[in-house]
Amino acid sequence: MTPSFLHKGSFAMPKDNDSPFLLDKHKRGLQNLHRMARYRDEDVVDLVVVGAGAGGGVLAQRLARKGWKVVVLEKGPFWDPDRDWVSDEKGAGQAGLYWTDNRIISGNDPIEMGKNNSGQGVGGSMTHFAGYTPRLHPSDFEVKTRDGVAVDWPLSYEDLKESFERVERELPVAGEDWPWGDPHTYTHNPHPISGAASVAWEGARRYGIEMRVGPVAITNGVFGNRPHCIYRGFCLEGCKVNAKASPLVTHFPDAIEFGCEIRAGCMVTRVELDDATGRASGVVYVQDGEEHLQRADAVAVCGYAIETPRLLLNSACRRHPDGLGNNSDQVGRYVMVQGATQVAARFQELLRMYKAPPPEVSSEQFYETDEDRGFARGFSIQTISPLPIGWAEHVAAEGHWGQSMREYMRDYNHWTVLGILAEFLPQPENRVTLGDEKDQNGMPIPHFNYNRCANDKAIVDYARGILTEIWDGAGAEDTLTIDRYAHLVGGARMGFSPDDSVVDSSQRVWGVENLFVVDGSVLPTQGSANPALAIMALADRCASLLDRKAA
Repeated sequence: MTPSFLHKGSFAMPKDNDSPFLLDKHKRGLQNLHRMARYRDEDVVDLVVVGAGAGGGVLAQRLARKGWKVVVLEKGPFWDPDRDWVSDEKGAGQAGLYWTDNRIISGNDPIEMGKNNSGQGVGGSMTHFAGYTPRLHPSDFEVKTRDGVAVDWPLSYEDLKESFERVERELPVAGEDWPWGDPHTYTHNPHPISGAASVAWEGARRYGIEMRVGPVAITNGVFGNRPHCIYRGFCLEGCKVNAKASPLVTHFPDAIEFGCEIRAGCMVTRVELDDATGRASGVVYVQDGEEHLQRADAVAVCGYAIETPRLLLNSACRRHPDGLGNNSDQVGRYVMVQGATQVAARFQELLRMYKAPPPEVSSEQFYETDEDRGFARGFSIQTISPLPIGWAEHVAAEGHWGQSMREYMRDYNHWTVLGILAEFLPQPENRVTLGDEKDQNGMPIPHFNYNRCANDKAIVDYARGILTEIWDGAGAEDTLTIDRYAHLVGGARMGFSPDDSVVDSSQRVWGVENLFVVDGSVLPTQGSANPALAIMALADRCASLLDRKAA
């Protein structure tokens, strides 16, 4: 492990990314938009990127800096934190953070779509994620080999290690030295913890469970022109002060400075192929009700686990009658969610759980397979800090309503919450297909079918017991439990051949040499880690491979 005192704080500013200094010290919106390049639809740009989230942001910034002409098309708006985000869960700008278009859901365990697993606008879902940015473990890349379930990745942890480190410096990530997986240190020292996290830590200690502070992509100290976190408690609603990382502030300022154009309010409906060559020639998109074609030498789809398969399937053509990358019926399959059960606990003292980054302390002690538990793979644990509306949903999930609900809401500041992220396994019938009904843009509405397997259920049952033990050890007076899901990955997974996957190890779609997928849909397995850091690391690696080929 790198000594924790080296290359910390202001000594660890990122190389080849000036975004922290291109932000204004006093205004939170991007101040270089007047310098942004403007390309015409008929211009053949080097790359068109579909989606301005974790993958699209890193990819666009990397290649723009290398001199590529890049256009990013984003369905949602160009956010300005000063204008759009307020300290109010029901603020006018908040609802637009989530992708709430119609979805058809089915299966024995249908997934509720919306706030918890999607995002729109420049910055993507990272504008409203909790900031938790753990790395994947080396074992995540060899699940089939090590544990006999799921699949192996066509690349290794070592292939992504330098990308993880680069992205952690750019965000930056704050946290204690990390003992799990590949032990490592973080760019910024850990944030102070609140009383709510302290009681969780004490309960875990009494049961021999090791905890650490962080890791979170939230500044702990000045970072260029980004300020220190002020602990206002609204990470999940859009960071008003730019302390929490998202591509909006970590990558797009630099991308714009190097000639990248970002067009907001643009819904991409098809990837166009040249029938003679079989190469992607651009994308069709709808802006203000008008259809356009942006021409490009290469296309990168950077959506997520629902929209990316939907777009590939809707781009069927003579050469690919069942959709791009779908000659073996792999597009849309193996979509994964993570089990995210939460257990809340009440204590006599005031805890005010909202006054800190939502994931304050966490543990990966149960991340790896332990045969004695009776299931493969595992889960991580982290503190959670729902705001009052989220807390009301938690209380209602246990059947409380009316007067009982009012009592729990009055008691809000005495409660704190622990949650898990459980690794659910990829299954072929957990998939996205196209429905018969079409939306306002003429695209078929996606249909998402989901079922949990026995291994998924066993992990959650075991993890729920661990959370209850922690709160018992801490002396909780009362507990509430809610079973829920988090995140969405898979649906266009990378693999070893066109028979088992949609993209290869360089994230190139099989059969279309200049079409790439650079988002969470390519993950073959998901581990027990929030996916944002892995998506950004994959985008960093993809950009380096593309630039190397261009050279």
